[in-house]
Amino acid sequence: MALESTKYVLAIDQGTTSSRAVLFDADYTIASIGQSEFEQFFPHSGWVEHDPEEIWSSTLECCHSTIAQSGIEPSQIKAIGITNQRETTIVWDKKTGKPIYNAIVWQDRRTADTCQQLKDLGHEAKISEKTGLLLDPYFSASKIAWILDNVPDAREKANADELLFGTVDSYLLWQLTKGKVHATDATNASRTMLYNIHQGCWDDGLLALFNIPREMLPEVRDSATDFGRSDTDIFGGSIPITSLIGDQQASLAGQACFEPGMVKSTYGTGCFVLLNTGEKAVSSKNRLLTTIALQLNNKPTYALEGSIFIAGAAVQWLRDGLKIIDSSAQSEVLASSADDEQDVYLVPAFVGLGAPYWDADCRGALYGLTRNTGPAEISKAALEAVCYQTSDLLQAMANDWQDDNTSVIRVDGGMAASDWTMQRLSDILAMPIDRPPVLETTALGTAYLAGMQVGFYPAPEEFSKSWKKEKRFTSTMAEDLRKQKLSGWKDAVRRTLSAP
Repeated sequence: MALESTKYVLAIDQGTTSSRAVLFDADYTIASIGQSEFEQFFPHSGWVEHDPEEIWSSTLECCHSTIAQSGIEPSQIKAIGITNQRETTIVWDKKTGKPIYNAIVWQDRRTADTCQQLKDLGHEAKISEKTGLLLDPYFSASKIAWILDNVPDAREKANADELLFGTVDSYLLWQLTKGKVHATDATNASRTMLYNIHQGCWDDGLLALFNIPREMLPEVRDSATDFGRSDTDIFGGSIPITSLIGDQQASLAGQACFEPGMVKSTYGTGCFVLLNTGEKAVSSKNRLLTTIALQLNNKPTYALEGSIFIAGAAVQWLRDGLKIIDSSAQSEVLASSADDEQDVYLVPAFVGLGAPYWDADCRGALYGLTRNTGPAEISKAALEAVCYQTSDLLQAMANDWQDDNTSVIRVDGGMAASDWTMQRLSDILAMPIDRPPVLETTALGTAYLAGMQVGFYPAPEEFSKSWKKEKRFTSTMAEDLRKQKLSGWKDAVRRTLSAP
């Protein structure tokens, strides 16, 4: 049983495949974790949906689970923070709170033709100028329009101010407050393709382009502020909700990357790299995204963001596709035993290549195979591919930002637990790699912001001082070898991109 005098912050981390709740104490230590998976729906090729009510029920389940594990009372929870899968789109009835259609997930590609038509009409440049985003089905705008155009009576109801739109954070906030608050934060708003990140408001021109009524949209607030209180019936006590923030931005906060030039890289199924650019919204010439990293006191902090589609998924392919390993941990054991004389390259374009290439049509390839190539060399190539792709991303970021402040990268996510991969990442980047003791940085980010808002945690400067590294990896590779390996990678990518 937890001492009744002990206080906590509850972080809700609502992800793509599961909902999680993490309870943090005053020292940022995890007291308990609850997790609940939910069903994925694939009604057609390229379509990905979730049941919003299952998102809500799974969130409730994991919250109650983590609170029960700790044996605490609701009065011991100082604040709730919410971080979420971004871009996923929910439209619900304003009176009943019932969704009118399944949540359309960020991965969904059903609106690709619509986006291409808008590109052909020359709209992408203006959209990018206002939002920092590419014109892509990834983002929320075309998803909202699809729901309004394809669900019976939806457009009429929207025009009559009977429907609400939200990303998952807004939907959970609405449920937690029992319909009292319809709001989001600037980081989530910046992923909708409807929010002007320079003016800090919903953009009338973009709303007209996608034919979306302004009345549907949530109020945009800071990432740490008053978002209301949970209804007493939900947890047996009313708890302040004081942070909403998108998952990758929450990870940036959890890594205490508050200063311009600081970089975090999250290695999960894919990989997301964010570079803090401070008060300056850097427009990318390398098809990276310009996004809001954090907003406090009505002042946005910006970031450049790049995504790698395949990171940990390459290890899953070794296990489930090639069946040359039984567990993810085996990949680094094999890689460490590989023949160093063999230069084998895996270009993991299983679903195309992400930033900075953005080639959706190319497919994966292995180069440099010999009769001596075996599971060890292929495992090594799969792990190195993540490092090479990160190098490409950071080079694109450096070209965009043209500032040499970046001196270290902070890493998190499942693959960050691999010593071999992190050492090779440092070797390929010729940069130090810092890994914190707790890899739950997404949950920590929103917990910190929520706690800061109620005075439970200190200001960002003090939080930064408390950040600890569990291990630092420094490059031990000779410069000539590094250049040789990067040259081989670029040649492999060039061959893949040019393949018919």
